Amino acid sequence: MKKLKKSKLKENQTIQISGSKSISNRLLILESLFKNIEIGNLSNSQDTSLLKKALSENTEWVDIHHAGTAMRFLTSYYSIQGGKTTILTGSKRMKERPIKNLVTALQNLGVEIEYLENEGFPPLKIKGRTITQPKVNVPSNISSQFITSLLLIAGKLENGLEIHLVGEVTSRSYIEMTLNILTRFGIKNSFIENTIKVEPFINHQSSIINYEVESDWSSASYFYSFAVLGRKTIHLKSFYKESTQGDSAIAKIYEEFFGIKTNFTEEEHKLTLQPDPNFKFPEKIVLDMNNCPDITQTLCVTAAALKIPFVISGLGTLRVKETDRLLALHNELKKLGTETEYTDYTIKSTGFGKAEENIIIKTYQDHRMAMAFAPFCLVQELEIEDEDVVEKSYPKFWEDLQIILTENS
Repeated sequence: MKKLKKSKLKENQTIQISGSKSISNRLLILESLFKNIEIGNLSNSQDTSLLKKALSENTEWVDIHHAGTAMRFLTSYYSIQGGKTTILTGSKRMKERPIKNLVTALQNLGVEIEYLENEGFPPLKIKGRTITQPKVNVPSNISSQFITSLLLIAGKLENGLEIHLVGEVTSRSYIEMTLNILTRFGIKNSFIENTIKVEPFINHQSSIINYEVESDWSSASYFYSFAVLGRKTIHLKSFYKESTQGDSAIAKIYEEFFGIKTNFTEEEHKLTLQPDPNFKFPEKIVLDMNNCPDITQTLCVTAAALKIPFVISGLGTLRVKETDRLLALHNELKKLGTETEYTDYTIKSTGFGKAEENIIIKTYQDHRMAMAFAPFCLVQELEIEDEDVVEKSYPKFWEDLQIILTENS
């Protein structure tokens, strides 16, 4: 249990956030496939450590615990390891997270994959083979990680891969991030309307490609919330103005709705979160977060703390994350005095009352629940259950809070 006393935000503190988990995990797969990549500022998250460990060990049985990205990416990775059979499993929650659409796509490409427990869910028995089928259809209104998983192996296939996305594309920015990384390494690709093409990669380079991973914008989002509620300046390193991370949308969203200006210092790769002292908060927040659903929890807590009504849509992937994030938000926002209604794709506030006197936030084994609710300590003391859950993406989170906070005496 992490107890956060009512605090104040210090002025002008600087936080160094480790590399993006999303980018790091993509690079680890590419590094293992193509061998010519040297990665700097790799994420120190538990998810990345688990993926790195799985790729370095030549074992038949692979347990990736809660690491959803590792489950998706490794499913495709092991599918092209010819002559190798792998059992890919995870935690109890991982066995409840659907993976059928990715498995079906790989089966349609000729891979032999078997469900060992429940149809459509891990654990999986994967028999690797050479894929020659060049085209596949994939539903696109679900996790973009399924699509990215296929894209990461596409350059290794002798005929490349053409993916036709069926339906409305969810989290398009994450797909574009993947394609941007492939382009940087010389893997030719295109994304026209709902069709993605990746050409087979022939590496003519003998030199190592160095890739310095940008810091994680998802992790940065919590400090935007602190800046809003504390109205003090915070500096974050190492970030880039032209980021490929979908969650960099936090900068535009928090400027529009909460008056936080993001200033970039290019030579230091630093961003400064600067509150506008004359900003007038909106009467209501209406926002489609289809391209950046992972920062929904942060935004909802920020709005709840300020009692600003909100209607957030585009959230179709949140119910199959580490937990059902919409249900978790609905339950825990009540403790802050915020009533909500939610569907499979939306969440909206329906009223604001007084927060509970003794707030204890459940995390539901979800790292983002712990970190998104932490900024509320600028409003009222609270406790966060299972504080170690932050290790999944941001192991130093509680340490970094000590840098920016001082107890309200």
